[in-house]
Amino acid sequence: MKIDGGCHCGAVTYHAVADPAKVTLCHCTDCQTLSGSAFRIVVPIAEEDFTLLSGALKTYVKTAESGNKRAQVFCPECGTNIYATSVGDGPKVLGIRVATARQRDDLPPKRQVWFRSHRPWRADLAAVPAVDTQ
Repeated sequence: MKIDGGCHCGAVTYHAVADPAKVTLCHCTDCQTLSGSAFRIVVPIAEEDFTLLSGALKTYVKTAESGNKRAQVFCPECGTNIYATSVGDGPKVLGIRVATARQRDDLPPKRQVWFRSHRPWRADLAAVPAVDTQ
């Protein structure tokens, strides 16, 4: 499916082609720390299926528990994470951050990874009082 999106401040915009069947929710502690949340939702996209429409991107390279290096790519103005990808030569798959896509409601997770690091309270959110706006 075609998706489009961008960062919070609007400096970075993109369009891409995503497969909704491949959306993954990641519970790893790196995703928790980098997103400032309990998990992150990503969809893999071949590099050739991603087009940066506006803005410039900044890259931070982190080393995972496995020792693999991952490029974390974000807006240098507002810090919104746009995607992550491998470091080095060769074809790239971009892990697009689903929350940056306008079509995020059409991209629910189909699997969960790094479940050993999940927050134990995540399944109990339905019982937490909710307010529609702040």
